[in-house]
Amino acid sequence: MTPAIDLATKQQVAFTVHQYQHDPNVESYGDEAAAILKLNPAQVFKTLVVELNTGELVVGIVPVSGTLNLKTIASAAGAKKALMADKHKVQRTTGYVLGGVSPIGQRKRLTTIIDHSANNFETIFVSAGKRGLDIELAASDLAMLSNAKFASISSP
Repeated sequence: MTPAIDLATKQQVAFTVHQYQHDPNVESYGDEAAAILKLNPAQVFKTLVVELNTGELVVGIVPVSGTLNLKTIASAAGAKKALMADKHKVQRTTGYVLGGVSPIGQRKRLTTIIDHSANNFETIFVSAGKRGLDIELAASDLAMLSNAKFASISSP
């Protein structure tokens, strides 16, 4: 189906796929998923890619109810500064389109940091690699699949 779902299947982690009709006029993909799937926005996570002052791309996974804190993700990744990465660079590097970037099964494995709030839930929802397609899984399984660490990288 998608590289994200294929990897989760191959690694035999428990997950559920949730599909919904994406409205192409919607710009906030995570908010759309939370609303349509009738979920707590704090349990639905968006995948954002930043570029550090070192030139390295880093993935930040934060709740759609919050905002990625560029200073704290830079610090968590061992850098001084971070900026949102160029969208074309993100698509080329991850193999996914914006609004459908999954933290799992990316073309190039990037350093990944999940906001610690993900541990507050039995399962969380992230993009499964397409707009209108989410994967529900335990935060610990997401961390294993994406070789991620947890840190406080979100601001309310």
